Amino acid sequence: MREPGLTADKAPLRHARLAPPEADIERRPDGTLVLRGRPLGDYHGTISEALVRWAHETPDRVFLARRDGDGWRELSYGQTLEQVKRIAAALLRRGLSAERPIAVLSGNDIEQALLGLAAMYVGIPYAPISPAYSLMSSDFGKLRGILELITPGLVFANDGLPFAKALYATVPDEIELVVTRNPLGDRPVTMFADLLGADDAAGVAAAHAAVTPNTIAKFLFTSGSTGTPKGVINTQRMLCANQAMLRGGLRFVTDEPPTLIDWLPWSHTFGSNHNFNFVLVNGGSLYIDDGNPTPPGVPKTVRNLRDISPTIYFNVPRGYEALVPHLRADSALRDTFFKRLKVLFYAGASLNQPTWDALTALAVQSTGERIIFISSLGSTETAPASLACTWDFGHAGNIGLPMEGSDLKLVPNEGKLEARLRGPHITPGYWRQEHLTRDAFDAEGFYKIGDALKFADPDDPLKGLLFDGRIAEDFKLSTGTWVSVGPLRARVVDHLSPYVRDVVLTGADRSDIAALVFPDIEACRKLTGLGADATPVAILENAKVRALFAARLAELAAQSPGSSTRVARALLMADVPSMDKGEMTDKGSINQRAVLKNRSGLVDELYATPLSSRVIQAEGN
Repeated sequence: MREPGLTADKAPLRHARLAPPEADIERRPDGTLVLRGRPLGDYHGTISEALVRWAHETPDRVFLARRDGDGWRELSYGQTLEQVKRIAAALLRRGLSAERPIAVLSGNDIEQALLGLAAMYVGIPYAPISPAYSLMSSDFGKLRGILELITPGLVFANDGLPFAKALYATVPDEIELVVTRNPLGDRPVTMFADLLGADDAAGVAAAHAAVTPNTIAKFLFTSGSTGTPKGVINTQRMLCANQAMLRGGLRFVTDEPPTLIDWLPWSHTFGSNHNFNFVLVNGGSLYIDDGNPTPPGVPKTVRNLRDISPTIYFNVPRGYEALVPHLRADSALRDTFFKRLKVLFYAGASLNQPTWDALTALAVQSTGERIIFISSLGSTETAPASLACTWDFGHAGNIGLPMEGSDLKLVPNEGKLEARLRGPHITPGYWRQEHLTRDAFDAEGFYKIGDALKFADPDDPLKGLLFDGRIAEDFKLSTGTWVSVGPLRARVVDHLSPYVRDVVLTGADRSDIAALVFPDIEACRKLTGLGADATPVAILENAKVRALFAARLAELAAQSPGSSTRVARALLMADVPSMDKGEMTDKGSINQRAVLKNRSGLVDELYATPLSSRVIQAEGN
């Protein structure tokens, strides 16, 4: 119960058993640092061992659930294992393998979970592919490239209707299609229910016994934020080792099986390897959230959170930002959300401090306690968690220290520390892309993640590390001054909020920094007072909008001590980044290089003399 008058800064922290900050540090003569986490204990050899364990120990516990009308369709651990074995038999009859794996085009649902678990149970790799490549693309270029790379023997989509165009355009007739509902009328299709036919106990058992830690479990594709998606090999060892690393950091998970409600897509490592497997390995319950951090998706998430009290909550910063107004307005929702919650976990980007503060205040308002925030660093290639901040740091941004079994090498690079990672959770490479594999590792076997890091406290490395940008995105001004794009971009977006969605910084070999700004059109529309029929161009040409951006840029410039942190001018983009042109990933993040390449004429306009009338200059410049 909350004490009257209790403020967030004086509220106690809710108890959750977490690992303390620890690391061994090696300092090399060339300035390289190697930080090593605690030794990693024993872990499963295959991810299916966890399913078998919980099916035998807690057969009736809910493992998976998904919204079904006013209630939830639930599947227990015992039911899951029984269906997994029957589906595995059907997959074995089809002769699928690493050379002919399974491709999944649709999003999170119980059928995809069963199909993936069945495939891994008998050593058949599967590839969950972002639904955006089928549903939001006009040319299906990325989907076609992925399918040509992995040469699937079976393609699955939960609903044939919305995926029909993509299936016709990219899947040859000789490849079997499986759907849960709405088969394609003029092409042979197998219904998912038919995979639950005759079992083959002996054949499934033999194939299951042959699965080893080196067996490929799945192919996951990078988001393409720094290039085209790459097919990352995920072995059974990677998945199992990473879960042992998480258990070593989030120790409270052994006290009580976790309850999650989660929307994060299984086509990405955060949603699948991290969250799905976190539930599975620890015998918890996963309620599949059919919402997401978009205007139509947030109400669905809110509805689901009214039903389920999570013990740990995973989200991206934009998701937390979208939840705050609903938690403020609805005390019942707030109380349900915070009732059992031990940890708020964010990743994918840095959480802004106002959102952190708002969630802390709401937790205290509801429970009288603060809830600890945790963040992490990883990638598709690292299964994903490699670093984690498992202590109360007090404000956003700390990504912690190497987790158990993880080695972090920090290599001096143009005034920054380039991060490289090594451990049993690291991929052996990219599928059928040997040249990319060679380039991804250094001579000591460290994976070059491409991020720069810096210490939260240079005098005390055990205070953790902060993200310091992407090495590939940084550039030099014509003066020779380096611009650290990642931190500056985050600062600009935060200062221009809520009127922007993202920015791309320009200035390579130029005298100063400018920006291509992708505004939040609806937020700008409200500022203008224009009606719903106003076009994006009309909204962005409005004097109130231009004046606001000029004033905000001037405020930023006044706070900037030098040319490497001062944005002098900007152009507002009326069109959204193009996925087909590689400007936007399926996660909604910006590919900076693709935007700069595709919009090189606009970059020139930012620097033209005389100044273009469309360019907004910081007031006072």
